[in-house]
Formats: sequence, structure tokens, C-alpha cells
Amino acid sequence: MKKNTSPYHGFRFPAAVISCAVRWYHRFNLSLRDIAELLLERGVVVSYESVRNWCDRFGAVFACQVKAARPRPGTTWHLDELFVKLRGKPYVLWRAVDERGVELDVLL
Repeated sequence: MKKNTSPYHGFRFPAAVISCAVRWYHRFNLSLRDIAELLLERGVVVSYESVRNWCDRFGAVFACQVKAARPRPGTTWHLDELFVKLRGKPYVLWRAVDERGVELDVLL
């Protein structure tokens, strides 16, 4: 009989720490060094290279789960337009929002 092993088997850190770091990276768009610093504040000493390896290995599975859990956009969409200047050049910022206020896309 074959045992079903965890995908986190053989790693130095527990599955909760690894999944938390991968979730932060994909959900909140933090840098690898930011995640290593947040983990350090919680008493986990890890390098940003380890976080990068975790995100490379487990990121695709987590991203699919996040995308599947995201609510479907509403039927009515609104488009906001904002004129901004960046480094002295004028740009137009477009933002698509559905009826519940969920941001669908941003284009600069």
C-alpha cells in the first residue's frame, strides 16, 4: 500500500509557515524580502531565496486555488478614468469595477 505523502515533506519548516509565505506573496504582491522580514517578526528566520524556492514550487497550485475561490464578476461594470502626471508626462489611468466594487482590471 502506497502512502500519500505531503507535498511539504522533507522541508525544514512546517507546512503552515511555507503556505503562509506563498499566500502572502501571491495574494498581497509583496516582495520576497518583505515576506522574509514578516516571517522574521514572527520568529521564523528564513532567507528570501528559500521563500523564492517555495513560491516557485508551490505557487502555481496556490494561484489556481485563489483564482477558483475568487467570486465571479457582476453583470454591471463601471469604468473609471483618471488623469495623472508621472515624471512630468500626462497619463490616463483606467480602472474597471463591477457592481459590488470588486476591481477587475487596471490599465495605465
